[in-house]
Amino acid sequence: MPDFTTPSFDHPPRPLAQRVGAILWPSFFAAGVATMVFFAFIDPLELRDMTFPNLPLSRGLGYSIGFFMFWIATASSSLFTWLLLRPASRFNRHAPPGR
Repeated sequence: MPDFTTPSFDHPPRPLAQRVGAILWPSFFAAGVATMVFFAFIDPLELRDMTFPNLPLSRGLGYSIGFFMFWIATASSSLFTWLLLRPASRFNRHAPPGR
């Protein structure tokens, strides 16, 4: 009968730079694509006029704000995926037999 109390192999932890890069780089790319698609149909100045007409936002600032909002959304998605894909063996430590 197999012993389920200790994993036979546990992947070594990744360096912090690799973990952060695995979250930020794909989300940066996805935010760039989402920004291009969104602003192909929506003018930032018209969006400003519908939402915050008294704020002096330029078109370039609207593009920048939109990009960073998309980046936050896609980075959150990537972070959540990373959290779900972590090896369970690091977090589900079982007590030794006899306890």
